Amino acid sequence: MAGLMQDEVFMAFTTYAVIVILKMMLMSPITAYYRLTRGSFLNEEDVAGKSAEEKKKLLRTNPDVERVRRCHQNDLENIIPFVVVGLLYALTGPELSTALLHFRLFAGCRIFHTIIYLGALSHSLRGLCWILGVLVTLSMAYTVLNTVLFL
Repeated sequence: MAGLMQDEVFMAFTTYAVIVILKMMLMSPITAYYRLTRGSFLNEEDVAGKSAEEKKKLLRTNPDVERVRRCHQNDLENIIPFVVVGLLYALTGPELSTALLHFRLFAGCRIFHTIIYLGALSHSLRGLCWILGVLVTLSMAYTVLNTVLFL
């Protein structure tokens, strides 16, 4: 394991994997912030102690909260596969420059995707960030399969 931690590609993967995982984890407090500031809760216990009228007003969905939740869901659907495939990719011994291109492009795409999604900016730009991230993961998956295909 100590030898693996000396490998530059593995260190690069670890760096970018942690960056996107932290970005994904940040979505939970952002969701909580939006829930509190928009007064939108889903569970009875979240509004315990409130009057029936207040509960009715607070137990509702909010478009801003739902936007954050969808962004977080999109992170889960994309970052987890990146981490799994990226780890296997790092173990195939790719060139450092190629690996860095994959890792940096994915991390940048996910960060910009979140900014664009939460800011309700261009759907086209958000889609471009999403598809580039997916293509990066597919590219790494192809390399892994091409390197270790054993049927």
